[in-house]
Amino acid sequence: MPRRVAVLIFDNVEVMDFAGPFEVFGVTGQREGKPLFDVYTVARESKPVMARNNLSVNPDYSFRDCPRPDILVVPGGFGTRREKHNPAVLDFIRQHSQDAERVLSVCSGALLLARAGLLDGLRATTHQGAMAELAADAPKAEVLKTARVVDNGKIVLSAGISAGIDAALHLVSVLHGAEQAAETAAYMEYDWRYREVDGSSVVCAVA
Repeated sequence: MPRRVAVLIFDNVEVMDFAGPFEVFGVTGQREGKPLFDVYTVARESKPVMARNNLSVNPDYSFRDCPRPDILVVPGGFGTRREKHNPAVLDFIRQHSQDAERVLSVCSGALLLARAGLLDGLRATTHQGAMAELAADAPKAEVLKTARVVDNGKIVLSAGISAGIDAALHLVSVLHGAEQAAETAAYMEYDWRYREVDGSSVVCAVA
């Protein structure tokens, strides 16, 4: 049965932050006729979300009727500065992270995980322009300024914008093998340079 992937969206979400992982999970296995992920978007309300540069996106679900995800994707963008003070958004992240197999933040989505209290004692990364803010929001986390992908096991974080594609491919590799992830990258014609755990760009903090 395909893993369910819920991609959180909100006003002023960065487009590639959510669309990059959406594409990775959405196309994985498709060419072999065995889709491995069921991907859908979710927003606080069932109405269009205005993403960065006024891209209107219709969410598949609201917080009220969202199916329980196996993977929760939390993207970033300027909207995170508002949503990190939104109790409904933080409660949604906390609630679904409890039962999710993985939680993936992209870019400044890490700020939402921090405010939800999910980064204590973990290693983390975010967009280069949000490093200081993340350190302030997650004082008990170790912020890795040079990391593109940080895998803590359940909680996976990526640096800015396009790095979310690398983190999603990393999760495909972890869950379904390196060959499957490479096939997805090849289909997308994506130059997947950050596929190896090297302790610097791709950090695995799992013991």
